[in-house]
Amino acid sequence: MPTFEHDKLFIDGRWTTPSESGVIDVVDPATENVIGHVPNGSAADVDAAVTAARRAFDPLISVAERRERLDRVIAAMEKRLPEIAELITAEMGAPVRISQSVQTQVPLAVAKGFAEVLDTFEFEERIGNSLVLREPYGVVGAITPWNYPLYQVVAKVVPAIAAGCTVVLKPSNEAPLSVFAFVEACEDAGLPPGTINLVSGPGRVIGEHIAAHPDVDFVSFTGSTGVGARVGELAGQTIKKVALELGGKSANVILEGADLATAVKVGVGNAFLNGGQTCMAWTRMLVPQSRYDEALDLVESAVSRYTVGDPRDPATRIGPSASRSQFDTVRGFIERAQRDGARLLVGGAEPIRDVGFFLAPTVFADVDPDSELGQEEVFGPVLAITPYTDADDALRIANGTPYGLSGAVWAGSDDEAIDFARRVHTGQLDINGGAYNPSAPFGGYKKSGIGRELGRFGFEEYLQTKSLQLKERA
Repeated sequence: MPTFEHDKLFIDGRWTTPSESGVIDVVDPATENVIGHVPNGSAADVDAAVTAARRAFDPLISVAERRERLDRVIAAMEKRLPEIAELITAEMGAPVRISQSVQTQVPLAVAKGFAEVLDTFEFEERIGNSLVLREPYGVVGAITPWNYPLYQVVAKVVPAIAAGCTVVLKPSNEAPLSVFAFVEACEDAGLPPGTINLVSGPGRVIGEHIAAHPDVDFVSFTGSTGVGARVGELAGQTIKKVALELGGKSANVILEGADLATAVKVGVGNAFLNGGQTCMAWTRMLVPQSRYDEALDLVESAVSRYTVGDPRDPATRIGPSASRSQFDTVRGFIERAQRDGARLLVGGAEPIRDVGFFLAPTVFADVDPDSELGQEEVFGPVLAITPYTDADDALRIANGTPYGLSGAVWAGSDDEAIDFARRVHTGQLDINGGAYNPSAPFGGYKKSGIGRELGRFGFEEYLQTKSLQLKERA
């Protein structure tokens, strides 16, 4: 595997030497080898990036110019998708079957979806004697995580460009290489200097300085709930807008009369997608007590097909945890769940390879809804199964966590599932296996976040609203 060396930040349309020396190691979680470095930026670098973004921001930029920029970025990104897929597999351990599909093709669909929104969006509206205008928000601070590095960047940078904003982007330290490749694509697209700026470095320095910076107008953050609270606290000091896409503990609710075999099969696949490192993963499976034993047998059978191994092997379905830190975190959850009395059905906390951060897909039965495993996000290949007595009990359990990001409902009919879903406090639910829609709004209730991403709703986050009161015509 070649080593990827990046010694410069992208600021004001050019690759720039950081103000301070130092690099961040990028580690392949399958081999534990260092495969690259990126700059360890500083607050001074953020200041330079924000200054460039402010200078580049044109609040009167035409929709035609925005669309032209967007088309160039999408075309340049699409050319680099095979390279980006390889980088994602190398830096965060996504199996090639995932990096070549979900990790890269979904971001492409999301980007094209924003282009379609831009073509049809009404930026002016008459309401009585008022002319209501939708204008670009300004300088956007985008802080992205490691689990879906390209998707998360596209979900923030592309709507910002479509809206006419400029961006200061901070990638994760664990998976920055694919983000550098995306910014190189933006450079290839010939965006005006300062439109997009890239500053890598520690969250406590770069992320916090972006969030607190008085010349950043809007911060979009995806990550843990704890860090999201800190971003919101810092942003509040200058009364700037925030959009926060945070943690989840989503429930896969299987009601009486549902197609149990399909609900279990799809539910296991969702829980273990990307090694369970997915904020919207259905990590809780709620099953009627009358079908509980049958469901456990189906789960065990489904899990047996999830091969763990080298992420570069096309047969691998689960790769390593993305980092040593995440590996240790997941192991801790598994060990504590066993001590708390949950019944280990398959898997466990023991590493399954001597090298690399590999854990077996793990399933617990008889999980107390109020236990740590029933309440907290693990972010690894761990599924918690809980029986319930009736639909009201299932609803109580589904709504009984601090989170509300995603989930699923399975029932004998779509109408029954929709009636149940209306009472679930979460931002998105799949009904009887409904397909993912990259244009539908995505975001959370409760501690799962503020605001929405994707499609028209995600695009509108990047727009200010202005009202002009006009004289009535005689």
